[in-house]
Amino acid sequence: MTKSILVVGVGGQGNLLLSRILGDVFLSKGFDVKISEVHGMAQRGGSVVTYVKFGEKIYSPLIEKNEADFILAFEKLEGLRWIDYLKDDGVLILNDYEIPPMSVISGISKYPDVISILEKQNLNYKLVDLNSVVNKLNSSRVMNIALLGYFSKYFDFSEQDWIDAIKRNIKEKFIDINLKAFSFGKEL
Repeated sequence: MTKSILVVGVGGQGNLLLSRILGDVFLSKGFDVKISEVHGMAQRGGSVVTYVKFGEKIYSPLIEKNEADFILAFEKLEGLRWIDYLKDDGVLILNDYEIPPMSVISGISKYPDVISILEKQNLNYKLVDLNSVVNKLNSSRVMNIALLGYFSKYFDFSEQDWIDAIKRNIKEKFIDINLKAFSFGKEL
């Protein structure tokens, strides 16, 4: 069994940390894991994608079009940008959040109706409201761990497996708020 996961968003949303924790969980369960990341040009606001693959033996982290079992998207347009990578029975987990690109900010174009586009393509997608978790905890920095909490429901691992990985990858002073975000994310 090999699973392929794309984590997509823009700089500053915690994409890399989420991917590192995913890799940690899968390693702790005895899988071989490969991770690769691609950063946009801008430190904040540029596109960021991380490839995470796990299984018995993984030779390359790269994920081809129509190969991803899951796409985890922090932002709607970024989710739409990568849907060609989703396999036919794959699942797009899409945060209900919009960051207008420069062309929209400058008035050259309009932010697309992402949900209508997804509906026309008959994709299996789950729209999640991670902002509700961010608002409950009054911190936008935990959106990634809320997404991890939601995503954890797709695996038959114990909650402690996820909690241990969070603790191993987050500074001690931020662990409590991130564990709350994980728990709230699971409830979505």
